[in-house]
Amino acid sequence: MFDRILIANRGEIACRVIETAKAMGVSTVAVYSDADRAARHVAIADLAVHIGGAAPADSYLQGDRVIAAALETGAQAIHPGYGFLSENPAFVEAVESAGLVFIGPSAKAIRAMGLKDAAKALMHDAGVPVVPGYHGDNQDPEHLSGAADTVGYPVLIKAVAGGGGKGMRRVDAPSDFADQLAAAQREAQSAFGNPAVLIEKFVEQPRHIEVQVFGDGTDAIHLYERDCSLQRRHQKVIEEAPAPGMTPEMRAAMGEAAVRATKAIGYAGAGTVEFIVDGAHGLRPDGFWFMEMNTRLQVEHPVTEAVTGLDLVEWQLRVASGEPLPMRQDDVPLTGHAFEARLYAEDVPAGFLPATGTLSHLSFPATARIDSGVRAGDTISPFYDPMIAKVITHGPTRAIALQKLAAALEAAEVVGCVTNLSFLGALARHEGFGRGEVDTGLIARDLDALTEVTAPSPARLAQAALAATGTEADELTGFTLWGPLWRTVALDHNGTEIAARVARTGPDSAQVEIADTTIAARDIAGWTFDGAPAAACHVGGGTVTLFGPDGFTARILDPLDRAAADAASSDIIEAPMPGMLAQMLVSAGDSVTAGQKLAVLEAMKMEHALTAPRDAVVAEVLVPEGTQIEAHAPLIRFQEEDA
Repeated sequence: MFDRILIANRGEIACRVIETAKAMGVSTVAVYSDADRAARHVAIADLAVHIGGAAPADSYLQGDRVIAAALETGAQAIHPGYGFLSENPAFVEAVESAGLVFIGPSAKAIRAMGLKDAAKALMHDAGVPVVPGYHGDNQDPEHLSGAADTVGYPVLIKAVAGGGGKGMRRVDAPSDFADQLAAAQREAQSAFGNPAVLIEKFVEQPRHIEVQVFGDGTDAIHLYERDCSLQRRHQKVIEEAPAPGMTPEMRAAMGEAAVRATKAIGYAGAGTVEFIVDGAHGLRPDGFWFMEMNTRLQVEHPVTEAVTGLDLVEWQLRVASGEPLPMRQDDVPLTGHAFEARLYAEDVPAGFLPATGTLSHLSFPATARIDSGVRAGDTISPFYDPMIAKVITHGPTRAIALQKLAAALEAAEVVGCVTNLSFLGALARHEGFGRGEVDTGLIARDLDALTEVTAPSPARLAQAALAATGTEADELTGFTLWGPLWRTVALDHNGTEIAARVARTGPDSAQVEIADTTIAARDIAGWTFDGAPAAACHVGGGTVTLFGPDGFTARILDPLDRAAADAASSDIIEAPMPGMLAQMLVSAGDSVTAGQKLAVLEAMKMEHALTAPRDAVVAEVLVPEGTQIEAHAPLIRFQEEDA
């Protein structure tokens, strides 16, 4: 076993690897960028080395600096985590040339699976079923369009070097093919430095089921499946193990296919073989096809750990140090059910745009496993994936595990940036999902209901007003001789001002007036508002946040700054987040209609369209294409409506 390893990553996965290494008595070295000097993974590692600027290209993608850090600290091996350099065969070769061990597969195995078209050909030869499509080298748009015609619409355009939904487009009609192809190629070039794509038949009711595999270079086993069908824009949202509706025959067929794929490339370490499954008529041994193999540890590996009781990072270290596979296929346990929900800093009502901010408060219940790379006080920056935490639950049955997930999400407390917490809670309580009716289109079909923002109830608004005045903390206790002392407080909730009057009516009671409604508040073993128990609450930084399924955040308005709270003019189109202006689609003098695409912003290696909020005439384009911009930067100015 190694004495010391370096983790060539950051955030949640770096912390995850460090924790297992420490439990095994292995010393750890962290690397960090300018933006991560005070990050959690730096704090918990035994040693830490600075490797460059905040942008990944200036730090975490600098393989030579990572290797130098390993050599200078006496590390014997490098664990790549996932993302960054984890599937870069040139980096693997450089690590081995430096006399170090790469904790993962060989460069040859990574190359074999690195390009989707070549991988599918290899899998076909190995007897693994593959989806019909075009995986050739000819990238001429006319040829690709002809291939799509041959395969039959709808089709998927997919980046050959892709992953995570980047460079992927569904096309339903030939008339849309050219535009979608160009968009996929741009995104693929930006994300992977390779614009090449392949064409696949789109499965109408698809499920995404993947098999966790483990090899030692000669032998391989599988650790059962995970269902990752709950996706939005090809990004996984909630994963589970085992897959709902899985039969012994289907599990055996998928497991055997995954192991054949693993052995075909002499794979060593943890990997995942991903399959697209036709869920239209239940799970059938003849209804699944190879999609790709991820030659690394997956984000969702904790659900496999939960149902098997195994530590996959420990297995990685043991196999990389020369040990054989720790277990035989027949000995791998499978107990109960597990879920993982990915908690992100993102603005759901604004279209799931990545968000930034400083986490002023962060708390999770002890009933769930929490894998996270951040703490209260940390900043979610625009340079990296905006994941806050993975919330993992396990139970003896699927229903119990899902109920535990819903409860854990309701009990989670995050303040400082907008998140997808309410969206995840709605998914966990979705009736169809609860019945196991999952496919990759579920979220899109029910998106409006899942993202619906309901107005806070009078009782919740009353609690927010009371908390904003400090009354719950007994800070407002004054009385006049002729009655209770009233205090006025104003809140801003989603741009709507809420005026409230609060009075302490006794040592354990208060009244809150909002519009024409009076809410009675009492503190008898905890505050209640018109009889409804109070929600968990946090006040700080000029905001009040209530947690739970009907929680919300409101800004506490200063009456002296009321004028500064006016909404921005609708004549200015602003960037909703930091990023690069990939395309400007209008010019000064153009007439545009409501909903028309104006520009394309690239952020987190994904493209986001900016559309016109109303019919207008473009007065001025304020930023040229290719410019790196900050959130809320003005991009386009419209002529005034009465001009």
